Amino acid sequence: QEATKYFNMVCLPDCNTHFGSVDKTSSAARSYTYTPANDSVLHDEWELLLGGDGTNPLLSAIKATIADQFTFEALPLSVCPYPAELCVPMPGIEFSDVGAGSDRCSFMLSEEVSGAIGSQAASALQGLGGTSIADAASSSSSFGQWVGDFQECIDSFIVTAVLSFVVGIVFMVLLRFFTGVCVWLAIFCTMLFFILGGAMSFVRSGQCADAGFLESGQQNAVAIVVTAQVAASNAVTGEERSEAMTGDGTDYRGVQSYTRDGRRCAAWDEQTKVARYKSAGYPDKGLELNYCRNPYNDSDMNKAATIWCITADAESVWGECLPVGVIQPECNGGYAVKSKTARDVLFYLSFVIWGLGLIWVIFICCMAGRIKLAIALNEVAAQFLATNPQTLLLPILQAVVGIVWTLLWMLAASFLLSQVPDSYTPTGYFATYAEAWGTVNPCAIWETGDHCVATPGKCTDKWPTGSVWKDDTCIEEILDGISVMKCWRCAPPRYIFDVRFAISFFVFLWNNAFIIALGQIIVAFAVCIWFFAREKAKTPVLLCSVKTIFRYHLGSVAFGSSIVALMQFIRYVMKYLEKQAQAQKNRFMTIVLEQVQCCLRCFEECIEFLNKNAYIQIALMGKNLCVSATKAFALIMNNALRFGTVAILGAIIHNIGFVCITAGTALVGYFLVRAMHEEVSPVMPVLVFVFMGYLVSRVFMTVFGLAVDTSLQCFLTVEKAKPTDTEFVPSSLKGFVDAHVPKKE
Repeated sequence: QEATKYFNMVCLPDCNTHFGSVDKTSSAARSYTYTPANDSVLHDEWELLLGGDGTNPLLSAIKATIADQFTFEALPLSVCPYPAELCVPMPGIEFSDVGAGSDRCSFMLSEEVSGAIGSQAASALQGLGGTSIADAASSSSSFGQWVGDFQECIDSFIVTAVLSFVVGIVFMVLLRFFTGVCVWLAIFCTMLFFILGGAMSFVRSGQCADAGFLESGQQNAVAIVVTAQVAASNAVTGEERSEAMTGDGTDYRGVQSYTRDGRRCAAWDEQTKVARYKSAGYPDKGLELNYCRNPYNDSDMNKAATIWCITADAESVWGECLPVGVIQPECNGGYAVKSKTARDVLFYLSFVIWGLGLIWVIFICCMAGRIKLAIALNEVAAQFLATNPQTLLLPILQAVVGIVWTLLWMLAASFLLSQVPDSYTPTGYFATYAEAWGTVNPCAIWETGDHCVATPGKCTDKWPTGSVWKDDTCIEEILDGISVMKCWRCAPPRYIFDVRFAISFFVFLWNNAFIIALGQIIVAFAVCIWFFAREKAKTPVLLCSVKTIFRYHLGSVAFGSSIVALMQFIRYVMKYLEKQAQAQKNRFMTIVLEQVQCCLRCFEECIEFLNKNAYIQIALMGKNLCVSATKAFALIMNNALRFGTVAILGAIIHNIGFVCITAGTALVGYFLVRAMHEEVSPVMPVLVFVFMGYLVSRVFMTVFGLAVDTSLQCFLTVEKAKPTDTEFVPSSLKGFVDAHVPKKE
């Protein structure tokens, strides 16, 4: 398979031209005689062999062998413009075109090699190379076919791109009516998870080796239900029967009336399946009603090992029973979980899980009002997007501006990055590769000791690190009377980071943060206008929002984004220092700087969250950033549970939105491709549709999430103001607002 990697046409004009057909005139001919490198252990001996005076016949023979067998013809400079030692063709190999116009060559063995190893072996080797190239070509053609399929479906792609926004709007319309269903269903599923998780752990803790998991679960469930029924019956009647049983249960006189697998027992004197088991035949065995017993006489051949009964089920004659209250009987044949410790852990874990489930139910009951408010806020946000779909153009415009800005910045940054000074890496020679490149720490991260020390190399002691290469021309240096050949040298990296780039990078971060912040405050202002408008469908919210923000609040946006950019810049500086510590082989500082970055990232998230809510306050009150941030912080602290509930339910709705919009887009695209291009495989187009649907869902859910947060602050503002006229409040929130404002007289 290496043929597809290395046999590419480089020096020769075509694959069919080999060394034998290249011009070999005296002006073009070159040769190369092998000589060990200066730092090789064979170098001095090799020079000794070549330096003989010719009087020694053995040395003369060796010199002749070297001149004959270690001298190779090299391609001329006109074909291979490199030193002669790099232009020696591979001996015994010729090449031919894979196909017309191809830049890959298939190798073949020369006649001399074929004669030496045999024609069949030569054909086999050549066949392997051809097969490998064919496989690679097949893979390339498959990918090319997929790209071609997509190109043929470009009209379907355009239609699907438009319809993906229709899918998103339909989702928002439906979300307004089904938000509550989705949220309460998710809450119910979470509660069900706790119940089933605890049940699985409980059943597994007592599962017998000869019983399946479902069978054990059924037995446990039957035992629990019957125990509850008997306890309730005893509480009503005031009577209680002993469930004591010893040995095989012949002394059992309890009231168990169900088999282990939940089949109801038939009354002993009424059953006809086994006629001899009647109370008259076993007068002292307690065969009353349909209670489980173990009746037998000493003379009976068949004696059960435990209590049982004749079932009322037509498909089963009899079944074994457990005394009431025995949930997990002992397993005489062993347990599915061999370790008693593991069984105990599973047993107690089941109660821990059920306890968490109970806490979850109590939490939901206590938070029911806030959950209903969060549902209403999501419905309001969905109504806003369904009423103002043009708001979705804003993230798209942001993305376009961001991409253009990033491309322009990368063009300028590439120039700054590539300015590597000559003095960045040493220009001298080094004796060993370890001295030039450094050594590797052989220990795990938790190990310490003198043997766990790594040494930075002269070429790699700072980041970005250079590389190491071996020069054919070495220098000799005398150290402590010993001759040392120094052949290893440093190559500078392709890029470096300096102060100029740092300034440029901060500007890049600031512009990105500014673009994001500008989109946030525009959407927030649009939601505020819509929230307080009486005629919501007729109010031009987006245009008014853009005009107001650009006229009055750009300074606040720039200031807020500069704080975020500064935090990001500090975090990247810590990353740069971490790389420097890695280059210096300093494990301790590397770990410390990684933790510092983690803390900075958490702080950055807090700043971004506070900034977003400050922008919403700016949209609400029109104050500057500092005042708005202070009010936003106080608002969050005073309504922490409401904000937390909205955030949790928002994450649920976001995930549902990603799945629904992405799946809907892919489904619509699939049917369009099948209808418009029946002959095309839908695999590649559908993959593109999935990616496109995900991007569209991100656009919708980003604006939707900001609309939810803004609606919450609008509601809190109305709740605090307690206006007498609440006709402007969206219908989903009207009930909550009316509950906190005085009634009209």
